[in-house]
Amino acid sequence: MKTDLQLKHDVEAELEWEPAVTASNIGVEVKDGIVTLSGHPASLGEKIAAGQAAQRVGGVRALVVELDVHLPGEDLRTDEDIAHIARSVLRWTAGLSEDAVQVQVEHGHVGLRGAVDYAWQAQTAVRAIAQLRGHSPRRCASLA
Repeated sequence: MKTDLQLKHDVEAELEWEPAVTASNIGVEVKDGIVTLSGHPASLGEKIAAGQAAQRVGGVRALVVELDVHLPGEDLRTDEDIAHIARSVLRWTAGLSEDAVQVQVEHGHVGLRGAVDYAWQAQTAVRAIAQLRGHSPRRCASLA
């Protein structure tokens, strides 16, 4: 079994190896095999990639993600901009009709609601929105 120090080094190495993560933005703490990531990634995609990288490391018993996304100034968007972009992404990426999914944006938080024919469509829609730059990482999705 790895010590907490070994596990910390392994997670840090995995973060360094992951091209979607700027490892200097992410702090790693380990106690009793529980890894805590903290810091300020520049996008939701980077936050997700950091969590996935940490979970790939053998010996991680649990993961706590305390990452607060700080968007660069050029990536900030108005709620209206985000809503238009989200609608376009859903049409182009998930192939969903105009009426299938409703997008709600409030203070940079994107919510999806609606009904789709297949589970893969809901998963694709959520993944597509999660990758958008310029919105806050919190989003809700209620797609059936």
